[in-house]
Amino acid sequence: MSMFCYQCQETSKGIGCELMGVCGKTPEVSDIQDLLLFVNKGVAVINDALRKEGKASPVADKYVIDAMFMSITNANFDFDALKDKVKEGLALRDELKSQLNTNTSNLPDACTWQGNEDEFMTKAKTVGVLHEQNEDIRSLKELIHYGLKGMAAYGEHAYNLDKKDDELYRFMQHALAEITREDISADELIALTLETGKYGVQGMALLDAANTGRYGNPEMTQVNIGVGKNPGILISGHDLRDIEDLLIQTEGTGVDVYTHSEMLPAHYYPQLKKYKHLVGNYGGAWWQQKDDFETFNGPILFTTNCIVPPSKSASYIGKIFTTGAAGLTGARHIADRKDGQSKDFSEIIALAKTCQAPKQIEEGTILGGFAHAQVLALADKVVDAVQSGAIKKFFVMGGCDGRMKSRQYYTDFAQALPQDTVILTAGCAKYRYNKLPLGDINGIPRMLDAGQCNDCYSLAVIALKLKEVFGLDDINKLPIVYNIAWYEQKAVIVLLALLHLGVKNIHLGPTLPGFLSPNVAKVLVENFGIGSITNVDDDMKMFLAS
Repeated sequence: MSMFCYQCQETSKGIGCELMGVCGKTPEVSDIQDLLLFVNKGVAVINDALRKEGKASPVADKYVIDAMFMSITNANFDFDALKDKVKEGLALRDELKSQLNTNTSNLPDACTWQGNEDEFMTKAKTVGVLHEQNEDIRSLKELIHYGLKGMAAYGEHAYNLDKKDDELYRFMQHALAEITREDISADELIALTLETGKYGVQGMALLDAANTGRYGNPEMTQVNIGVGKNPGILISGHDLRDIEDLLIQTEGTGVDVYTHSEMLPAHYYPQLKKYKHLVGNYGGAWWQQKDDFETFNGPILFTTNCIVPPSKSASYIGKIFTTGAAGLTGARHIADRKDGQSKDFSEIIALAKTCQAPKQIEEGTILGGFAHAQVLALADKVVDAVQSGAIKKFFVMGGCDGRMKSRQYYTDFAQALPQDTVILTAGCAKYRYNKLPLGDINGIPRMLDAGQCNDCYSLAVIALKLKEVFGLDDINKLPIVYNIAWYEQKAVIVLLALLHLGVKNIHLGPTLPGFLSPNVAKVLVENFGIGSITNVDDDMKMFLAS
C-alpha cells in the first residue's frame, strides 16, 4: 500500500485509505504527517518528564497542540510546511532532552531517532498507524490519539484568545507518552480513553470561556444568506480571533466579509456581529465548497481544517489563502501573530478590492445563536413546554457533515420528526437541515443551533441544567436522544466527552469509525450503548418508543 489512514468517517471502504486519501491527501503528505506525529510524541514524552522536574516548556506545550492540529483531517495538505514542522520538532525535542536530569537511556525511539532530512520519508513508512501490530491495542491508541487531536484543535483556538490551561497540556502530553508505550495494556488504555473524555470537557469549557469572554454570549440571530454589492472575502474554518482581525482590518475599506461553513456562528457573537460589513453566510457545508467558491468571486481564507483541494481548472485556485494550522500547496499562507499583535491580512484585502461582488446563490436568513446562555434564558419556556407535553423529546443531532450520499439520512430524519420534538445541534451537520421550515413550539424554534462543533459543550451544559431543573439523578432519564453525525477527530473528542458525562445510547452515523476494532466496538456497545444508524423509519420508531 502507498499509505494508510483511517482517521475520518469517509475512509476508503470504511477500512482505510491505502492509495490516496479520500480527503485529497497524497501518500507523501500522509507519510510526512505520520512522521510529524511520531516526532510530536517524542516532544511530548520529554516535556512530560521535564514537567515532573518542574521544568516544562511552554514552547513545547504549543508545539504539541500545533503538530496535532496540522494533521487533523482536511487541515494541511502542504508537504513543505509539514516537513518544516518535523524539523522544528526534532530541534525542540533535542533541546528539551538536554535539560533532563533523569536517565535518558530508556527513552522510546520517538525521543532518540536522529535521521537526516533525506531519511524522513523512509522513517515515515515505519512509524504510521500500522506500526502497532495488535489490532485492539492499535484501535484504543488511535481512539485516544484522535481524541487528543480534537482537544488540540480546541486548545489552539483558546490559546489564540490568550486562554491557556497547564493542566490540559499536562494531560495531553502524558496521554501521548502513554500511547507511545509498547507495554501498555488494553485495560490501561480503556481507562485513559475515559480520562481523555474528562479533559475533553475541560478543553471545550476553556474554549467556551475564551470565546464568550472576548465576544460575549451568543444571541438568537437571523443570519443573511444573500449578498451585498461590494467585493467580499469569504472566511472558512473555526478560528474566531482570525475573523476578528479580518473584520477590524476590512472596516471602511469597501470590502465585505462573509462566513462559510463552520464560521457561520461568528454572526451570533455580539462583539463580532456589530461589524456592519459582516454581511452574511455564503454557501453550505465544507464539502460543497468547489461550487460555492466558483460563484463567490473573491478571495477565500482558510483558518483551520475543512479544505477540499481544488481541481487544477478551478477559477478560484489563485485566490486561496491559509493561516494557522491550515495549509495547501500553492496557496498563500498568512503568518502567525507575533508578540500578541494581529495577523496581517493586507494582501488578501488588496486582492479582494480587484474582484467582483459575490454572485447571489440563495436568499433569506437562517436562525442560530442558541448556545447555553441563550437557551437557559429561555429555560422557563422550555420547562413549561416539556411539562405541558408540547415538547415530547429533544434530538441532539450535532456533529459533522460530509460528502457521502447516505448523509441524506439526516435531512430526511429532521423532516420526519414529529412536530412536538426539538433538534439541538452544533457543528456543520446542521447544514443538512438548517434551511428547512421546521417551525416552532410555543415560540421555541424546533431547531436550536448552538454554534460550532466545539459548542457541543453548550448542548452538554443545557442537558445538565435540565437534569437539575427536573430533579433527576441520571442524565439519561431526560427526554433527549443522541443521533450524531461524525466525520473527523473533533467529533471524536465530543463523543468521549459525552461518555465521560455519563451519556449512554449515543447513535453515530452514517457509519461507525473504521478505527474501532470489533473488540473495541463491542466494549463501547456493551458499556455505553453506542449504536449505528439504520434507516429513518426504523430509527424513528426506536427513538420515539424509548
